[in-house]
Amino acid sequence: MTGDPARLTSGRLVAALGLPADALVQQRIPKKMLADKGAPTPADRKLIQEHIEEATWVAALKPVNAGVPAYEDPTRTYLELTVLAIQLRGLKQTHGANSAIQRIAELLHRAIPYPALLVLEDEDRLLLSMAHIRWAQKEADKTVLDGAVTLTALRPEGDEGDEGGAVESPAQQAFLEALPLHRQPRTNLYALYQGWIDTLGAWEAVAVSGRFVPSASPEYAAQRRAALQRCRELDALLSQLRSTATKEKQMARQVAANLEIRALLAERQRVAASI
Repeated sequence: MTGDPARLTSGRLVAALGLPADALVQQRIPKKMLADKGAPTPADRKLIQEHIEEATWVAALKPVNAGVPAYEDPTRTYLELTVLAIQLRGLKQTHGANSAIQRIAELLHRAIPYPALLVLEDEDRLLLSMAHIRWAQKEADKTVLDGAVTLTALRPEGDEGDEGGAVESPAQQAFLEALPLHRQPRTNLYALYQGWIDTLGAWEAVAVSGRFVPSASPEYAAQRRAALQRCRELDALLSQLRSTATKEKQMARQVAANLEIRALLAERQRVAASI
């Protein structure tokens, strides 16, 4: 781990959350407990055992220490938000490391009965992960994921100087300044957690827009999430079409593929401009 003060680390990220002292726990979590609660298959247990070096329960945000009311509706009860720091290992040379980290994050969210903010770090990467949860329909007192896991790199592997790299950028600094608890919605714990998800979404948008713009409202954040998803879909289509076009031998089909590529590029530009 580098000592460079400009490098974003899990410690700096947790500090940026501005958590109240009364919420801090700083307790180590046994990997066996995480595996027992969140790993449904032997392969998942192996993933946790081999690639988590240490798991620390950093904080537990509750109404009594955060000054934010609990939340309850027919599908979920948010009495507490949990912050965990996960030190990863053995992924630098692992084929499919990104998929492995995605699966680890999903397993951890499943293992913890509260909405969790996961800070995952190894020598090369720093990631933030969040996911809403709800009550399981057929199993009493059991929670399941409610929607996709939001997992975003804050210090991508091998990235030393662009937005999100090891050298802190203006966008990264703006992201850190938008993270503190006192800047999030305080209506209830659900709104608070969604505020952090929306802030992370604003960071994801930097890859497209080049700038960090905090979410002005839940509606704006939802619109931006949809636009980002459409950009990802268009990028995948463009990659596939370009690969097909380079292999195509018939001129008419090449022309058709290139026209489709131009149309998709134009759409992507329009979508990106809305982010």
